[in-house]
Amino acid sequence: VPSHDRRGAQSSAGWGTTDAYANAAGGGLFYETGSYKGFQMGVGGYFIYNVGSTDMTRVDPYTNTISRYETSLFDLEDLANKHDLDRLEELYLKYNWGKSHVLLGKQLINTPFINLQDGRMRPTEVGGLYTEIYPGKNNKLEGGFLYEISPRGTVDWYGIGESIGIYSNGVNTNGTKGNYAKNIDSKGIGILGYTRSFSKGHSLKLWNVFVENVFNTSQVQFDTKQDNWVLGIQYTEQHAIADGGNEDPSKTYFDPQQMSRVLSTKLGWENKQWKSSLNYTRITGEGRYLMPREWGRDPFYTFMPRERNEGLGDVHAYVGKLSYSTEKFPFKASISYGVFKLPDVKNTELNKYGLPSYHQLNMELTYEFDNFLEGLEIQALYVHKANQGETYGNEKYIINKVNMSNYNLVLNFHF
Repeated sequence: VPSHDRRGAQSSAGWGTTDAYANAAGGGLFYETGSYKGFQMGVGGYFIYNVGSTDMTRVDPYTNTISRYETSLFDLEDLANKHDLDRLEELYLKYNWGKSHVLLGKQLINTPFINLQDGRMRPTEVGGLYTEIYPGKNNKLEGGFLYEISPRGTVDWYGIGESIGIYSNGVNTNGTKGNYAKNIDSKGIGILGYTRSFSKGHSLKLWNVFVENVFNTSQVQFDTKQDNWVLGIQYTEQHAIADGGNEDPSKTYFDPQQMSRVLSTKLGWENKQWKSSLNYTRITGEGRYLMPREWGRDPFYTFMPRERNEGLGDVHAYVGKLSYSTEKFPFKASISYGVFKLPDVKNTELNKYGLPSYHQLNMELTYEFDNFLEGLEIQALYVHKANQGETYGNEKYIINKVNMSNYNLVLNFHF
């Protein structure tokens, strides 16, 4: 559990638009009891302080927008609040039998669609009943029912419907401003996942996420490894449920006239030190791929930290990745480069956030200290995104999106 966390981020976007930077420090404590007849209890919390940042409420005069990346270090629901941000993150009752367990309460889960997310000070947390069961040597069954979420970059807990829309609402498919925040009615999320491990490095994963009254998402993924070669293929399909969250089309989340299909593939070569891959994702033009950004990051092979293809349809994404690590030194290095061909920024049926086509470069270094500094980890991440689409001379399609660099320095101390 991190007890001391310092994170900094700085980004810049285009000529004349506003730069932003943020630095935060925090600490957390977590306690889990020993097991008594299989039962355990756990409780944990975290606090965050600002240690020198720009004004998170500052509006860029050219585009009338605020900082995108830096604000989520603190509280997106109260941008002026950067001091003494604390959150009860874990409070649960757990029952264990063999390798399996069931857990009720506030907890951390990491699934393809609802996950901790990357970066920032604290991850996304969920509340509900969740279980992991191992029926046999090569099978894993997991899932449950979630009734509340505390998204990354917030300090409160929200019902499932309330949690959709804390981040940007983008635009509706007809081009009007998105207006689903606090307008989505959903009693909860049913989630089910199955993993089957085969001999010779093969694995099959099946997932389904049912968001009551809003949408359903299903995914199948197959990965295999032969000698040093790796291959993966993933298919995702989504459909609206009822009216997609609200009977008023101007306030709904998932347009019931749309659906989405996503095909993602991976071909790579790796050994003990090196990992390399070429990745491709195709989102069809039948509708936008939608998954609340409050809940997690994209599950596709082409995902690169600091941007997503959520909210988009008719996408071609190409990403190359290369990483190096060695057991001799606690050092890791990686580089990735992506080409993302997206619909026109004015094609609101398939481009929710007005994001133009872009190229993205990520470079990351991680070092884990040992001896008397054991537990200290330092991470440096550099991201650059270059515009490759038509922006019609409007800076709102550029700021926080393309022609920008994002710098991150993260220190974590675990004890």
